[in-house]
Amino acid sequence: MGDRKKEVKTGKKKKTINWPVIKPKSDLRITRLKDNDLFTVHNFLTADESKAFVKVAESIGFVHQGSLGPTYGEAYRDNDRIAVNDPVLSDVLWESGGLSNLFAQLTIRGKVAIGLNPNIRLYRYKVGQRFGRHIDESVDLGEGKHTHYTLLIYLNGDGGYKSKSDANGSHGSAEPLVGGETVFYGPRNSLVAEVTPTQGMALFHIHGAKCMLHESRNVTKGVKYILRSDVAFA
Repeated sequence: MGDRKKEVKTGKKKKTINWPVIKPKSDLRITRLKDNDLFTVHNFLTADESKAFVKVAESIGFVHQGSLGPTYGEAYRDNDRIAVNDPVLSDVLWESGGLSNLFAQLTIRGKVAIGLNPNIRLYRYKVGQRFGRHIDESVDLGEGKHTHYTLLIYLNGDGGYKSKSDANGSHGSAEPLVGGETVFYGPRNSLVAEVTPTQGMALFHIHGAKCMLHESRNVTKGVKYILRSDVAFA
């Protein structure tokens, strides 16, 4: 995929952006953390692709997203977000990562995976920000399509890209990411898996009725960037 212009609305203004080049991948390594319910794919994006997505996201501008918290029946949430509806980008991510082959043997109530949710989200967690324990619900995309897996792509971490944004969004000294692990829990709050952000790595976990309770831990140093979508079945 070459650079492609996409017009997005930020607040009351529209901004034209260029998504980065995404090259097709082959022989990706899958690590199953809990059978087919939770697994990772290393090098889903290259370091350069990951850095380019961060750069594009910062050029668009994030909007803070919070919640009322557990007292009001909501998971604690404190991060920054961008949401873009882009079917072309979702198709490119699906095809470049060979996801049709990856999900070829997985069916949900007789349904098969057909692609990604075109609602692409980019998240930023600064120092002190986190997303408390919660579950991800299935989304009805219409025409018989429902999402059944969450896709998270870590755009930095584990010695990879170092953010140059400080807590105010300005540019300062580079800092490695510390914290921000994605943690999954089983019955009686037993620990299932603790996933450390690794640049370019994709994480897939089943959501909806079988979704595991999970959280994004507090970032203690640097800034954490994630690209999020969902796998749709029909």
